[in-house]
Amino acid sequence: MISPEKINELKVRMQRLSIFEKDIIEKFILSGKKGGQKANKSHNAVYLKHIPTNIEVKCNETRERELNRFLARRLLCEKVEELLFGTSERLKRIEKIRKQKAKRKKRIKLKNINNYSLNHKS
Repeated sequence: MISPEKINELKVRMQRLSIFEKDIIEKFILSGKKGGQKANKSHNAVYLKHIPTNIEVKCNETRERELNRFLARRLLCEKVEELLFGTSERLKRIEKIRKQKAKRKKRIKLKNINNYSLNHKS
C-alpha cells in the first residue's frame, strides 16, 4: 500500500510539472509477465500517455493495479523532467552511484599496485 504522504508528494510534483489528469490517457492492459493465471486474466499493467508532450509510459512492476498506477505516474514525471530540464532525480542518482564506483575502482587499483610493489622488491 502506498502512504498518503507519497501520494501527496507525487500530486505536488505533477502540478509543478504541469501534468494534469485531464491530459493523461490511462489504459489497463495485460502485463505479459510471469505470474500464472492471475497475470494472464487480469489487466494490472498501466499504460499512460501524456498528450501535450506525447510521452508514453508502461508499468507492470507489480501485481497490484494501484501500485502500478502510482509507479507509472512517477515514471511519467521523471520523463517529463528529462524533457524539460535535461535531467531528473533518477538520472542524478545514477550519476552519483557511477562516480562512487569509479572512486572505489581507483582506490582498489592503487592499493593493488602498492601491494604488488611491496611484495616484489628485489
